[in-house]
Amino acid sequence: MARLIQIFEHENLTISENHRGEKLEISELEKLYAFNDQNNNIYFTGIRNGVKFNSYVGVIKIGGLTIEILPKADKNQSHSKTVYMHWRNALLNMLSICRKIKVESVSEANLNKRYYSLLDLYFELFINELSYLLRSGLLRKYHKQSSNTTALKGRIDFGKNIQKNLVHKERFYTFHQVYDYEHLINQILLKALNILSRIVSNATLKDRIARLKRDFPEIKEIPIYKSHFDQIKESRKTVPYWEAIKIAKMIILNYAPDIKGGQDNMLALLFDMNSLWEEYVYRMLQRNKPDNIQVNFQNSQKFWEGKTIRPDIVLTKTVDQDVQETYIIDTKWKIIEYQNPSDADLKQMYAYNIYWNCRRSMLLYPNVKEYPESFGKFHKGKEGENKCKLGFVNVLDASGGLDKNIGRVILEKLIEN
Repeated sequence: MARLIQIFEHENLTISENHRGEKLEISELEKLYAFNDQNNNIYFTGIRNGVKFNSYVGVIKIGGLTIEILPKADKNQSHSKTVYMHWRNALLNMLSICRKIKVESVSEANLNKRYYSLLDLYFELFINELSYLLRSGLLRKYHKQSSNTTALKGRIDFGKNIQKNLVHKERFYTFHQVYDYEHLINQILLKALNILSRIVSNATLKDRIARLKRDFPEIKEIPIYKSHFDQIKESRKTVPYWEAIKIAKMIILNYAPDIKGGQDNMLALLFDMNSLWEEYVYRMLQRNKPDNIQVNFQNSQKFWEGKTIRPDIVLTKTVDQDVQETYIIDTKWKIIEYQNPSDADLKQMYAYNIYWNCRRSMLLYPNVKEYPESFGKFHKGKEGENKCKLGFVNVLDASGGLDKNIGRVILEKLIEN
């Protein structure tokens, strides 16, 4: 039976029922423990009879169970369907804006109608891409092959020919070129398709997968590893395949089959919310910036010996032909008490101000309400203005959707005040 559990980052999930009557089965918990062990325990923390999720968000599928881990930027303890819907929609739109998923416009109503989970959305995108490629005709390539044939083609392998055809003079063991579908790109697509056939529970998607498998050329399925994706080079012929390959890579590298032969095959699609927030802020600044401001992502300078120093975002404002002003933003996806940053974060911003000769910088935190803000002063280090602000910005707008004006608001907080 298919089950969906929605939970927020940093919350617990155990084998005992929570306030909504949801729980993990022991076999599911063991699968989560094993998965986390294989990934250096970065996704969650093992607790007594359960797990505590970290700052990774996304979706995990274990057999018939789907767990959606959603972001949350406030301390509101509400677990209403509306709150989950708003943050699920916010996550999906963040992924779209950061180009982690190829969706131009997503509404929660359509999502609820068409998909059981966020993972099903990725599955359908892959199915759509593969359907298009099959209709257009899959790529064929030349590759070398050796075989025993009745026709002389290519170059004779004399050693094998004597070994195999001493009696059968009518045959030739040759090296020759073959032009067919048997190459790495198609093998990757087939591998992802076969994985989907094992883990998808949505009836509509299962039917489409079955039809794709019937239409797929007969090629050999091989084990696929991360190194195989590094072998694929972009060319004019492979450009139409990149979106399908990107999703196939996610499916294949994050798939953990049930080696005991049960039904608990696992697939996880998880994103570090700190990195996602950082990239989202960068892209929204790019959308909202005026022409005289340049936005740079993750600039670095030498710091000590082989170590570098790298702020998240560097803004350069052209005042006139010979004058430029630099501003630094470091994004932090965490909730802090008003006017109580960590010493480590402040020291980090102090170093940025010195290295980039920046008079104003900002630690940027997510929130769903506004706090009064002002620049705090560093007392030593450089001549002139040397300040840092704690900036708080709403992730959601008044209607509960992702705030699309966030870039303009951030620029006003840092530069125009």
